[in-house]
Amino acid sequence: MVQVNYGLQRLSVEDIASIAINKSPVTLNNKPEYRKNIEAGSAFLDRVLADDGVVYGVTTGYGDSCTVTVPLNLVDELPHNLVKYHGCGMGRYFDASSARAIVATRLNSLAQGYSGVTWGLLKQLELILNHDIMPVIPEEGSVGASGDLTPLSYVASVLLGEREAFYKGQKRPTADIFKELNITPIRLKPKEGLAIMNGTAVMTGIACLAFKRAEYVAKLSARITSFVSWASKGNSHHFDEILFSVKPHAGQQKVATWIREDLNQHDHSRNSHRLQDRYSIRCAPHVIGCLMDALPWFRSLIENELNSANDNPIIDPKGEYILHGGHFYGGHIAMAMDTMKTSVANLADLTDRQMALLMDPKFNHGLPANLSADISDQKPINHGFKAVQIAISAWTAEALKNTMPASVFSRSTECHNQDKVSMGTIAARDCIRVLELTEQVCAASLLACVQASYIAIEHQGMDLADTHPEMFSMYQDVRSFFDPVITDRPLEGVLRETLGYIREQRWELY
Repeated sequence: MVQVNYGLQRLSVEDIASIAINKSPVTLNNKPEYRKNIEAGSAFLDRVLADDGVVYGVTTGYGDSCTVTVPLNLVDELPHNLVKYHGCGMGRYFDASSARAIVATRLNSLAQGYSGVTWGLLKQLELILNHDIMPVIPEEGSVGASGDLTPLSYVASVLLGEREAFYKGQKRPTADIFKELNITPIRLKPKEGLAIMNGTAVMTGIACLAFKRAEYVAKLSARITSFVSWASKGNSHHFDEILFSVKPHAGQQKVATWIREDLNQHDHSRNSHRLQDRYSIRCAPHVIGCLMDALPWFRSLIENELNSANDNPIIDPKGEYILHGGHFYGGHIAMAMDTMKTSVANLADLTDRQMALLMDPKFNHGLPANLSADISDQKPINHGFKAVQIAISAWTAEALKNTMPASVFSRSTECHNQDKVSMGTIAARDCIRVLELTEQVCAASLLACVQASYIAIEHQGMDLADTHPEMFSMYQDVRSFFDPVITDRPLEGVLRETLGYIREQRWELY
């Protein structure tokens, strides 16, 4: 397990995914000069307060209330009030993995050294990550500028020993967990409530997880295309190297190479007598390639946000400046997530069309209707994957419905102070939902492909062993937990099992 180091280098989406999924340990840069820089920001703010300086959110109210002066005797209570009144989230709760991604992301922003927080606050975030005490965070309530205020208040509350946290698979009062582990809750310094809450950590942490899932779904869609082409006796020339050299989108070319090598790594003329397959097979590299070519752009936007100081105000400890701005605005993540969810939903739509071809004897080139493998006298009453194909279409339709861009639905909020907001967190949540549905489409389609391959092997004498060894190995692995459907039976259990394997990224793809 790789340890993730804060304050030493830029973090990647893989770093956040490793913390979130594998519970990789984290550590703060322990070099004296790094800690000195962190403490300089907090010390500078202390001097400003001692000189009766005016700092937004420290000696003033928040948002539209910035014209309200906070007396010095109430300054220490202000951040705690901020945490309290933002405890109004609703909807489902982010699971523990998502919460780890969110906390890990917030720590990295504060670790940039421009937020005026104390070393003790960073250490408390490090502590809850390494003890896996994760805040219970409602998904709904953020407009994505002034940052993820409401959901991040649940992160702040856990540092204070308040509200609830996930610990060892259970949701419990944070105070009880801290008492059990002898952890001391912290008190927030005047700027620290804003520093934790006024940023983009929820949408960015979720975007990191979405990136890794989208990357895997793209590869899985390519492998499913290979199975569909093989089982329906497709023309492998559609993935020819020369053909793709004249339209040089790198991601598209990569997908064509994957499918070409899957189908026949030595012989590139399989079923070339059939001039043209339908678009959902012939154009699969072009559809999947759109996502593959967008991934580097998504990574750039997500990782820049991940490695930024994105609260307000920004504290420059070296020049001793207090800079008021709008770095909490989540527009880049909103754009990435709105675009990603559209690209992913296109893969669901592609696979749905492939399954429609695979089930239909008018288009599947010799396979039985609905992939029913029954050849006995019970054949008339068995329907194979008929209902599964309907379910695939339902999941696809829902995924497509969720592609409406969230970023264009800005709402003026908070007395028209927040009059243009990003909706980045809603976009990220939408993207996760589209990924969930697309993974369901892929799970069902993978089983259908294995069913089709079984029929082609057992009933038509085809030999899957002449494909790429990894493709043949994947078929054998799926067969280890999935018995082909001969007599109709409920498939929910194996569908859920397959979905779990996809989300675990069980198969090494390309």
